[in-house]
Amino acid sequence: MRAGYVDAGRFKIPPENIQPASIDLRLGEKAYRIRCSFLPGHEPVAAKLAEYTLDEIDLRRGAMLEVGHPYLVELKERLHLPEGLRAKANPKSSTGRIDVFTRVVTDRSERFDEVANGYDGALYLEVVPLSFAIRVHEDLTLNQLRLAIGRPTLSDTDIREAHERRALLYRGDRPVPGNELILSNGLFLALDLRGDKRGRVGYSARENAPLLDLTRDEPLDPEPFFDAVVRERGDRVVLSPNKFYLLMSNDAVSVPPDLAAEMTAYDPTSGELRTHYAGFFDPGFGFDPNGHFHGSRAALEVRAHDVPFMIEHGQAVCKLTFERMLEPPEILYGPTIGSSYQRQAETLSRYFRRPKPAP
Repeated sequence: MRAGYVDAGRFKIPPENIQPASIDLRLGEKAYRIRCSFLPGHEPVAAKLAEYTLDEIDLRRGAMLEVGHPYLVELKERLHLPEGLRAKANPKSSTGRIDVFTRVVTDRSERFDEVANGYDGALYLEVVPLSFAIRVHEDLTLNQLRLAIGRPTLSDTDIREAHERRALLYRGDRPVPGNELILSNGLFLALDLRGDKRGRVGYSARENAPLLDLTRDEPLDPEPFFDAVVRERGDRVVLSPNKFYLLMSNDAVSVPPDLAAEMTAYDPTSGELRTHYAGFFDPGFGFDPNGHFHGSRAALEVRAHDVPFMIEHGQAVCKLTFERMLEPPEILYGPTIGSSYQRQAETLSRYFRRPKPAP
């Protein structure tokens, strides 16, 4: 920001939107309801918008976005990247947990969420509510951006060595043994389907739920929006096709200060299952330099496709890729900066009140 690579023109970027290794991006003043999603290819986004826009919506006083309809919003932040510096975007965890699909579009691009080296221009956000109609307003942050240079991604060998130095995955208070790590272009995470003493393992989105107002300051009652998911005998759950589920990882993730991580797609050849994978993990997620706790479990947004699909406790459903930081950030993810999901025991988004734990 000081160098001018990221700015917001006549708008000021709030300091609280700057995370340890990412920046929250804000919705602008207008949203466009479009008849279909698109990539601009060799054209600017504005040229495509002129062709595909069905309606223009004023976000300054708030507006409702309907389920299943795509919207495009010009974000307040813009980029002026020097050659060699690129960017990548992803939904915020709170956005993924309410099943709102977002992805960034840039001028003359053929890929979503990836911003080319040296890009100079506006950022647009495609927003598609998948389970709930939502109310949004100008300045709401649904996604985040991070900058990269060179080749920061760790290989499987690098991940194993990093885990030996400072554990990346914990089972209880002990590091997962190195020979039990599941690695294949990233570190796999497994499901917790034992749950609490009531047998509750997560939540599924209710059909025909009321409007989900993201503009409220107070958290909402989750009951009108989610049903509890209870395990079957044998610690398993059968997922209904195309239904949205929130589940938890069995093991806890710890991201040390010199690394960041991203949750990536489940291999579709392994079954009729898809993780919604909102997640970018800033440095410090699940990490305590004083050793008072060991890791934070990850929330997994899961959807089965086409047919009912049975999942079992300990089954690997997604994986983490890790990237090197140029240097550790001055402030880590956690309570100091108001982070919502450090040491989380619930999968629900911060927009909801957390239910009382089982006795």
